[in-house]
Amino acid sequence: MRNIVLYIASSLDGYIARDDHSLDWLPTPDAAQNLDYGYSDIYASIDTTIMGKRTYDIVRAHGVENPYPEKKNYVFTRSARNLSNENVEYVSGDVIAFTQELKAQAGKDIWLVGGGDLNTLFLNYDLIDRIILAVIPVVLGGGIPLFARGGRETKFRLTNAEHWMETGVVQMTYERL
Repeated sequence: MRNIVLYIASSLDGYIARDDHSLDWLPTPDAAQNLDYGYSDIYASIDTTIMGKRTYDIVRAHGVENPYPEKKNYVFTRSARNLSNENVEYVSGDVIAFTQELKAQAGKDIWLVGGGDLNTLFLNYDLIDRIILAVIPVVLGGGIPLFARGGRETKFRLTNAEHWMETGVVQMTYERL
């Protein structure tokens, strides 16, 4: 069974983006200082990404035509229109059944890119196996929460913690109990 990994950053007050979906508060990875916050490791460990349509649209709005070109990419949408193309397959209908089938297939881990509503749906159906959360030392005061209202209580166990003093970023890895 493949694992679904939520690899994501949040502010100190638990937001993953501003209300306008801006990510300008995130630190920029610095290859010269080897500061990619584990991105290359997570990227090598997955062969599939899943995300909500709003998240995908936001990534594309930042000028990234095909954000994960070497991976199989699924975008969940409420629209019945088939918008699939060579870079991404759009999925509508029963997201949970689709994801359970995906987890049962052979392959590497699956990266749950987000956003908050999809994170909560997957949390509520016990589909998140691991959370790798980078906490950025900024308080936004509002925005899109890591988990939307209605998330059920779920316990996780801390398995790793790292920090980067240069930027103040702390990254924690949690496994679902």
